[in-house]
Amino acid sequence: MKALLNGVVVAEAADEDVIRIEGNPYFPPSSLTEGVFTESRTPYTCPWKGPAQYFDVTTAEGSAPDGAWSYPDLKPSAVERVGRDFTGYVAFSPAVTVTP
Repeated sequence: MKALLNGVVVAEAADEDVIRIEGNPYFPPSSLTEGVFTESRTPYTCPWKGPAQYFDVTTAEGSAPDGAWSYPDLKPSAVERVGRDFTGYVAFSPAVTVTP
């Protein structure tokens, strides 16, 4: 699977390494392209996952403010609910295209 911003790959992982949660593919941290993610100050806390960290995604071809998010400190019940630990995995807003 690939995540692209204006045609530039910002994450790429084997399909079996991506975790799907509530319709969103979450990419493992090791699949992210270095240098394109900057922590955002946007606050959000999911009632069952915990506090989120948003990221601005920026490439030479453009940017997506708050274009990605992850959960760096998951609630233990979230891991149980999903069946896999997805701490630090990253999902993308519609501004970033995810392809199989």
